[in-house]
Amino acid sequence: MSIFSFEHSAWSYRADFLFYLLAVCLLGGFVGWNAPAGQALLMVVLACSGLVVWSGLEYGLHRYVLHGLEPFATWHREHHRRPRALVGASTVLSASLLGGLVLLPAWWWMGSLNASGLFLGVVTGYLGYTMTHHAVHHGLFRGAPHFDWLSRQTRWHAQHHHLSEPCCFGVTTRVWDHLLKTSGRRRSEG
Repeated sequence: MSIFSFEHSAWSYRADFLFYLLAVCLLGGFVGWNAPAGQALLMVVLACSGLVVWSGLEYGLHRYVLHGLEPFATWHREHHRRPRALVGASTVLSASLLGGLVLLPAWWWMGSLNASGLFLGVVTGYLGYTMTHHAVHHGLFRGAPHFDWLSRQTRWHAQHHHLSEPCCFGVTTRVWDHLLKTSGRRRSEG
């Protein structure tokens, strides 16, 4: 499989989840082990900031890259055509992009420990995104009483796939869609 392949074998698709779960655990261990006792709150703030950074990346990449930049837009149209196919960025590509866009600049600016705290949040957000996106397309937990949030996200993401005007670019959060007025709602619907 090419590192730029959009469709994956079942093995490589599942390996992506495992890779990012392992990355979250290793980063969490590194940050927890190396943070001085007085910096625990700072590490939590950095990790939460990383989640916010991820949410902005999720929205921006989906809206402007997957819906506007070739060859990614062509690959993403194929995902819209076959939403249950095992598709997504390869692990090598996603890890390279996240490392290059977030970890390296943060490392240069903040040092290794603080950058790792921030990156822990970004990688946790990416793992949450991939798991949520998989769940909404493959009907996981459909109808389960304790998964109301996932049911709402499934309906939200279905709008993205089925409305003629591109909207609802956030998969794990709707914040950016509401702030940037891409929620699929008309002004009169409030």
